[in-house]
Parts: sequence; C-alpha cells; structure tokens
Amino acid sequence: MMEITADNKLKRLEVVGDKVLIRPKTHNGKTKTGLFLPPTVTEKEDVQSGYVVKVGPGYPLPNTAEEEPWKTTEEKVKYMPLQAEEGDLAIYLQRHAIEIEYDGQKYVIVPQSSILMLERSEDLF
Repeated sequence: MMEITADNKLKRLEVVGDKVLIRPKTHNGKTKTGLFLPPTVTEKEDVQSGYVVKVGPGYPLPNTAEEEPWKTTEEKVKYMPLQAEEGDLAIYLQRHAIEIEYDGQKYVIVPQSSILMLERSEDLF
C-alpha cells in the first residue's frame, strides 16, 4: 500500500466532469493608490484569479456507435477535454465558485463555463 504524504495527497483527488480545482491567488489587499482593503472586500470581487491545480475529464460525449442491440459490450465513456490545464493562471467568475478547504489550503471548484481567460506560461508557479 502506498504511503500518503503531503506531495501525493492532491494526486488522490479526482475532479469530476467539467469542473476545475483552482488555488486562489493571494491578494496583497492594496489598491493602486495605496489604500489597504480588508480581506472581506477583496473576496467579494466579481472576478478572481488563481492557479489551476486539477482538471476534470471534460464533457461526456454520447455513444454514437450503432451496433447490434443484443450484444453486451462494455461501454467506455468518451470525453471532450477541457481547455484548462494544470499550472494555468485562470481568471474566473467568483459567483460560480464553490470554496473548499483541503489539507489546510483554500481551493475553489468552478465549472469551465465560468472561466473567462487562461494564461499559460512555464514560470507561473
């Protein structure tokens, strides 16, 4: 049996369907003019950003194979993959996000439809 460590705990998580697990970016709580805002103000902004940690398999596609109905075959589900990839910086709508806490870290789960934009770069983390 494999030992559970801090490194592989996230590997055990499976995101379902068209959902994306995001670690929100921490805001410094400061406006462009230098005013400090309390955390309650920055959490209620409509648009947030964060790093994509895990991605679901995508949208399930219907089985279009017309075979003999009396055959018993094991049906494998096919998925249309999502655009988001692990490591992307995602800008998403906060009102569609579901906040969770896992292993002391705050995450949000959002459907792909509420992700507005993705920034893909090698040096984001």
